[in-house]
Amino acid sequence: MDIKAYLKPQCGWSMGVRAIMDKYSLEYNDLDIINNPSIYAEMVEKSGQPLSPCVEIDGVMLADVSGEEVENYLLSNKIVDESAKETSVPTNSPCSDEEHERQRNESKTTSPVRFF
Repeated sequence: MDIKAYLKPQCGWSMGVRAIMDKYSLEYNDLDIINNPSIYAEMVEKSGQPLSPCVEIDGVMLADVSGEEVENYLLSNKIVDESAKETSVPTNSPCSDEEHERQRNESKTTSPVRFF
């Protein structure tokens, strides 16, 4: 199975997708859309929209999805079997207010990434 996950390094939604990949022990390419403009452009071109996370599974693009939605896709298409394993983070949640504040503080000490 070929899985490409277009994710942000730190994001509640992206962390939820990673948690699902870990829950089912799936090998995947974790593609950083924040620090690599060409990866972001690839995601937009393939998905037809600019929002993330996007996950491509064997050529099928799941655009702007949560980990929960990825899990539902995997289960409903019988790609994985049900698992009782718990995830370490929520699979359908944005970053917490504390996480956003931490990211804001970190961005003050680094140069912003400009895509265009």
